[in-house]
Amino acid sequence: MMAPLPPPVPLEAAAATFAALGSEQRLMVLRTLVRAGEEGLSIGELGTRSGVSGSTLTHHVKTLAQVGLVRQTRKGRSIICAAVAFDEIRALTDILLSECCADCAPSILPGSDD
Repeated sequence: MMAPLPPPVPLEAAAATFAALGSEQRLMVLRTLVRAGEEGLSIGELGTRSGVSGSTLTHHVKTLAQVGLVRQTRKGRSIICAAVAFDEIRALTDILLSECCADCAPSILPGSDD
């Protein structure tokens, strides 16, 4: 049985999230956190793996956290960052994919026979 689909993302929220992903470095940070899974990474390890460090990394993590894609938690003396919005990320892609060729004639849709 398939998991239920998340509710559609309001366009205003989607626009803010897409804007946050409009930086190559932020996209790399999010990609690194998604690859790390739910456990997340310390801020130092995130910097090493993503190639983004220092105040630049702090700024990008803050931006991603503001739109709800990343959470930060303190674990002892470390700050752990994790991607938390896997369903929301999927819902964002669904916004685009569900509209793919919606106004096209059936004969020119991708995958239709010529």
